[in-house]
Amino acid sequence: MSTDLVYEDGLRLPLELERWLGDPDPVDRELVGRVLPPVLDVGCGPGRHVVALAAAGIPALGLDVAPSAVHLARTRGACVLERSVFDRVPGAGRWATALLLDGNAGIGGDPEALLGRLGTLVRPRGRILIEVEEPGVAGGRLQARIETAARSSSWFPWARVGVDDLEHLGAACGLGVGDVWQRRGRWFGMLERSRTKLTTVVVPGQQPVSSECSKGSP
Repeated sequence: MSTDLVYEDGLRLPLELERWLGDPDPVDRELVGRVLPPVLDVGCGPGRHVVALAAAGIPALGLDVAPSAVHLARTRGACVLERSVFDRVPGAGRWATALLLDGNAGIGGDPEALLGRLGTLVRPRGRILIEVEEPGVAGGRLQARIETAARSSSWFPWARVGVDDLEHLGAACGLGVGDVWQRRGRWFGMLERSRTKLTTVVVPGQQPVSSECSKGSP
């Protein structure tokens, strides 16, 4: 049975559950080589990246809001907390790398707020490794839901983030684009924290959080 991420405009993107639930593949293992420890994996799911990092001797913590995903991750031996990245996160401001992989750049439907929040969690000169869509994809906020042949979830806020969006999103949040690469049809970027001045971002439904994000500023 296929599972799709469906956007409000009707676009359907098949979810690669076999990869999501599986063991780290060569692309995942290459990502491990790009991190600086310690690592925060945002939206870690069943924890395959946390497991790969631990196997390489790299301290890592996963965050996910889905109890089922957290349970799966913990059964694999991954260190994972069941909470939102906008909640209290241990070690805030001291993480060297944050991961936003497997489409998690869309979390919350506001990429600037999400990247701004991560800017407060990583240390100065820290980095964010983010998986994005291919060149030519127009990014933006939208509503989405998960569908199978048998059922559909409720609509939730989401966002599309393409590789072409990295420069302006990074600049708006005080993050520089350190690298962009493609492996096996998947696109990634490295954003690096480039300044320490903090402002406040208000996320609907959440308490205000400190952030480097400053819309419209270079």
